Amino acid sequence: MREILEDIREYQPLDPNEAARRGMRPRLRRRFYEQVTVAEGEGGFCLVLDGRPVRTPAQRALAAPTAPLADLLAEEWRAQREYIDPSSMPITRLANSIIDGVADTAPDVAAEVEKYLASDLIFYRAETPPGLVRSQETAWDPLITWARDALGAQFRTGVGVVHLPQPRDALTAAATIIPRNNGSASDLWRLGATHSVTTLTGSALIALALLSGQLSVADAWAAAHVDEDWNMAQWGRDELALERQAYREAEMQAAGRVLALLRKSS
Repeated sequence: MREILEDIREYQPLDPNEAARRGMRPRLRRRFYEQVTVAEGEGGFCLVLDGRPVRTPAQRALAAPTAPLADLLAEEWRAQREYIDPSSMPITRLANSIIDGVADTAPDVAAEVEKYLASDLIFYRAETPPGLVRSQETAWDPLITWARDALGAQFRTGVGVVHLPQPRDALTAAATIIPRNNGSASDLWRLGATHSVTTLTGSALIALALLSGQLSVADAWAAAHVDEDWNMAQWGRDELALERQAYREAEMQAAGRVLALLRKSS
């Protein structure tokens, strides 16, 4: 079982060009269990396969802080057929990273999200062409307004990619809603999911808006890909880029589902 969890944790999609060149397919392991259940135990609501609690690669209980979150994990494991496909288990990958990683390094993880705020994607705007400028304004200006009105954070935007220093008061105000480790497993899961969205989108503000329920997952994903989507609309679809996007979007959907369930339980 430990090898399966390590495969899931370490899974990364092979670059399509490299996969074609090498003729490789991911190595899949056979499903070895019949029943998937959830039981209260060490660390909260634990995933149980054929009566045996599952452990992460670091030998901690694969458990969620709420029953609905544990049910998400169970859904992924029930959905596996003859073989276990790590690419179809983003919730399990996120859980492993939170339990084995975020739990031990929560202050560093929160600091990394805060670091993104200082050079957030949505602060840097295109000068031309007009269509891209309008697309960025439509997707990103409401987030600047939300940060000002809801968080008291007045951020600056500018044209180009040269670093744009942000007011210290704005950074401090926005950072107050970054989840911290206050001894609650739910807080750790919020932090882990928020960090995942931040790194997937390149924007802490998009992640914090999703955390707060200000954005849906679909809208957050669209806001993070304004430039790419505009370019594809002008120059045609890039199939390889879309394949890579699909994997990242599955990770985003997983983090979004975690955050939505935790909002309901709070």
